[in-house]
Amino acid sequence: MRERITVLIPSYNRPGALAVTLTGLCFQQFRDFTVVISDQSDSALVYHDSSVQTAIRLLEKKGHPVRQLSNSPRRGMAQQRQFLLDSAESPYCLYLDDDVLLEPFVVGNMSQALGEEQIGFVGQALIGMSFNEDYRPQEEAIELWEGPVEPEFITPGGSGWQRYALHNAANILHIQEKLRLTPDMQKKYKVAWVGGCVLYDTVKLRATGGFEFWRDVPEEHAGEDVLAQLRVMKRYGGCGLIPSGAYHQEVQTTVTNRNFDIPRELAL
Repeated sequence: MRERITVLIPSYNRPGALAVTLTGLCFQQFRDFTVVISDQSDSALVYHDSSVQTAIRLLEKKGHPVRQLSNSPRRGMAQQRQFLLDSAESPYCLYLDDDVLLEPFVVGNMSQALGEEQIGFVGQALIGMSFNEDYRPQEEAIELWEGPVEPEFITPGGSGWQRYALHNAANILHIQEKLRLTPDMQKKYKVAWVGGCVLYDTVKLRATGGFEFWRDVPEEHAGEDVLAQLRVMKRYGGCGLIPSGAYHQEVQTTVTNRNFDIPRELAL
């Protein structure tokens, strides 16, 4: 029987972080998922790392098949994400960066919310725990969805774009603590986009083009996930979920050249 969710993980030169990410998946309360990893490391594949293999074996022991793919040569993150999307056979696909640690409730809460709303995506903002004591009230404005989530047309610099600041540092952690939210009190809120942990309706993502635009952009680019979400949100709607249980490991970024910012260069 086909699993409800395929977890899609792009990986590049970060076996230690990937092992932590996979370990978080091992202990999810939601069980109906499979995992696909696409590695583009420069030298030895991450699959040669013993910590990564331990986590993979544990996932498989717990009933989660793990596909260990290699995608070379590197042709940019948009192509990498499309490569992963082409491998997804589940109704939902969770794009999870290889440097994110999830609390046990995350995948289940995301699946529940996407099922309730029947929209294009839901996301959990990444929390940087090194910013735990860095309070930024000027960035904590949050707009909760009081009724059903609806499509929104968000453009760079336009109305709603400033929502991105909500996901800086540990802002979302501070808000959920202030609101005293727990995983069984999940709320949906309006977003510009969500990075690092996003659950899509697979059919809806493909219907808006997925990441096929990779052929139209230079190899070095940024914002491919943003453009995909803006297109999905325009047609089907999308939202963030609070409380978040997704933690950024805060390792060095692998996207170093952001001169070509896709959502500012391609049409929505």
